[in-house]
Amino acid sequence: MNKSQDSALLPKSLQPDAQSDFCSGFVTLIGRPNAGKSTIINAVMGKKVAITSSTPQTTRHRFRAVLTSEHYQLVLVDTPGIHKPHDVLGEELNRSASKAIEAVDAICFVLDASKPFGTGDEWILDSIKSSSAPKILVVSKTDLVGKDTVLAQIDAATNDYKFDSIIDVSAYNGSNINKFINLVSAFLPHGPLWFPPDLTTEQAVEVIIAEFIREKVLTSTFEEVPHAVGVQVEELEYDNKKNLYSIYAIIYVERESQKGILIGHHGERIKHIGTQARLDLAQFLGAKVYLDLRVKLRKNWRRDANQIRRFGYGEGA
Repeated sequence: MNKSQDSALLPKSLQPDAQSDFCSGFVTLIGRPNAGKSTIINAVMGKKVAITSSTPQTTRHRFRAVLTSEHYQLVLVDTPGIHKPHDVLGEELNRSASKAIEAVDAICFVLDASKPFGTGDEWILDSIKSSSAPKILVVSKTDLVGKDTVLAQIDAATNDYKFDSIIDVSAYNGSNINKFINLVSAFLPHGPLWFPPDLTTEQAVEVIIAEFIREKVLTSTFEEVPHAVGVQVEELEYDNKKNLYSIYAIIYVERESQKGILIGHHGERIKHIGTQARLDLAQFLGAKVYLDLRVKLRKNWRRDANQIRRFGYGEGA
């Protein structure tokens, strides 16, 4: 859906006067896997709306978070980390990230301060050169390194590329997050509310639930099975009297051995995943949560474009 379509769906009461100073627009965060894009978005929003982990390719959706104030509406677009793909899923994620730089008002290139500037970063910078949108260099994870390292990263990134603005941030300790919001908002054009002011993300609740579950799989299994996991919410019911969400979800894996790893001895690991996911879901949904998790086998789903889209990953989102 493009901007004009988004705006057309809103009642006039939600659309600021064209003569006002209200600004609004879309800003894409792009970078290598684990550069800290989702963590920055969570810090900006002041709460968890996007999943994070140390596992590459954690983000599989082109995700939009919405921050609205009296003076602006900032729509931050989180993207999958651009990487060398090894399967159809990887190709789809790269395609989704690349499309996210189309028709946006600014692009934030997120550079991990703790990892040397490399060919992957150069490739991403080359890919965004053709965009006419302003470009902002965002050096992330500054809490992990010294000032000299941050300056060295900036020098490396700006050696052959000109940015419209530069900022360093730490989502972990909140350093410069407010400055980041003010900086990015300054690039927004005058415009209407694209989304209702109380909305924090336009992602479907079923997708967010599935992602919160997948995050707990990532943090519970590390390198054992994470890339082979896809999650689908089969049923979602809400009991108003009990203020209770009943969630039935399936975790899909590609091999029988992965199924055993996820379930664990006497079901201990899947119970742990469910417990951890319930805590986040209860906080996000503002209600009690009953979560039923099942593990099923779906061989080689990452090589099946139709299945990838059924999960809603990449451009299927």
